[in-house]
Amino acid sequence: MFRRLSFLFAVLPVLSVSALVNAQTANEETVTPERNLASSTQQDAKSHAFQTSFLKRQVDSSMSVGRAIRSISGHYPQEVVSIVDIALDTYPDKYREIIFAAVSAQPSSTEEIVKLAIEKEVSSCPSIVQIAIRAEPTYVDFVVQAAANATPEDLDEIVRVAVLTQPDSADSIVQILSKEHPNKIVEIMTSALNAVPFVGEYVVDALLAIFPNDAEMVVETAVRESSTQREQVIRILNTAHHAGVNDVKLKEYALSAGMTETEFTSAIDN
Repeated sequence: MFRRLSFLFAVLPVLSVSALVNAQTANEETVTPERNLASSTQQDAKSHAFQTSFLKRQVDSSMSVGRAIRSISGHYPQEVVSIVDIALDTYPDKYREIIFAAVSAQPSSTEEIVKLAIEKEVSSCPSIVQIAIRAEPTYVDFVVQAAANATPEDLDEIVRVAVLTQPDSADSIVQILSKEHPNKIVEIMTSALNAVPFVGEYVVDALLAIFPNDAEMVVETAVRESSTQREQVIRILNTAHHAGVNDVKLKEYALSAGMTETEFTSAIDN
């Protein structure tokens, strides 16, 4: 009971600021654009100051910025991104705890949280990706998409970290990123298969579904990058065969990977 009352008293200043903003907005028609802009800027500054003060009180009360964010987002889920914005500025050294707490508390805001953390450069993009995926693995697609769009130059490392962190979603990760960056399919596949070789057949299956016209390139890349994993090559060839890829081409890829004709025949007949 006392903790709940404390929370309510703490949030009153924030609510008061919102009420003030609404009251002033009602009179905007009588204010010049210049004065209205200045007034809006002042209101934003006051609101930001109150929110920062509120967050600090919650952190002091809970002795943890992560617990404070979970508590606030539980009561005000629509404010989680703005709270993370303030938290990363106020406690930059706690970025891991902040991102993890926010994503796990409000997964639906994962993409915005990841974008915000990358924009603020609190850490490297791949590091932020890893934290966000660990916080909520089921939102991995949103994480890698946001990260790749924000820092396309880090695409290879984003793929590597994402697949290593959530290997069960490797096919989905490769598929979503290949859709966004179709000119980088080979690089994306190579990074994924080098990181986790056993996902080859799933990656091939996922890519053939959306890039049927690039089937030969997809299979050739997968076989080449998995050539030291004989069992994986067999599964990749079998998957490609059942997807309708030309057997003459498949045989060519198999032989280039060191398989015998007998092994190839066995692979596609299974």
